[in-house]
Amino acid sequence: MPHVPGLRSPYAKVGRLVYFGRMVDKIRLHAAAKLPADYVANLGKAFDGRCCAFLRVAYDELKARVQGGDLNDEQLLAWAEEHGGRRTDEECEVWSGFMMKRGWRDAGAEVLARRIKESVLEGKPVLTMFDYLDFDEGRDPTADQLWLK
Repeated sequence: MPHVPGLRSPYAKVGRLVYFGRMVDKIRLHAAAKLPADYVANLGKAFDGRCCAFLRVAYDELKARVQGGDLNDEQLLAWAEEHGGRRTDEECEVWSGFMMKRGWRDAGAEVLARRIKESVLEGKPVLTMFDYLDFDEGRDPTADQLWLK
């Protein structure tokens, strides 16, 4: 995939969560007709679905709230927590840790290996799906180390 302006790394946090900001970016980009077609089929599914399930909110409800345009990322996360229930710091830490490691020695490893090959990223230090997404979109997660921020 090419670099998509306005689409942040899955490692970037909003509040206590990784990935949430990326999902919000995809919703906004799709509404503005700026999200590449390759991304559209998975809207609300895959990692988006996992994130909404963790927050206990329906993707379509979150999408409508994002498209309302009156809330920033932190406010959107607060809205999700109001509607789905606030998660503990420990729950957020465990969920974010799981997401950041998806594809590394787990059921997602086969898919990750296939995507690395398809995208000709064999020479890159891709260990997880988040690494794959970053390298595939032209970012270097090893240099940025957003998981530390």
